[in-house]
Amino acid sequence: MSDINELVQRYLAAWNTTDASARAALVAELFTDDAEYTDPLCSVRGHAGLDATIAAVQAQFAGLEFSLGAPVDANHHIARFTWHLGTPGAEPLVVGFDVAALAEDGRIERVYGFLDKVPAGA
Repeated sequence: MSDINELVQRYLAAWNTTDASARAALVAELFTDDAEYTDPLCSVRGHAGLDATIAAVQAQFAGLEFSLGAPVDANHHIARFTWHLGTPGAEPLVVGFDVAALAEDGRIERVYGFLDKVPAGA
């Protein structure tokens, strides 16, 4: 996973994977065992917490997909990227950006998420 662009694409794929077993396998592959994920709505640690968070977002926004909103910006072991959540080809319902810190083995050890556009009532 030396290519940060590929890593970010696989990260977004994990958020889009609705099959629980396949999603758990992606989370284990992409994140360190004690990885932390923090955004304005939650803060979790470890594979189980990450998987539960992704499942909850999928339940709240059923049928919508995450996609990369702009090119990945990275330096050293840090990447930041804008993402969209919505119906492919349509205006995104939610827009945010994440900052991911990578461990020495190339997996993600921390993600800090920010929300730029959120629908009312979400």
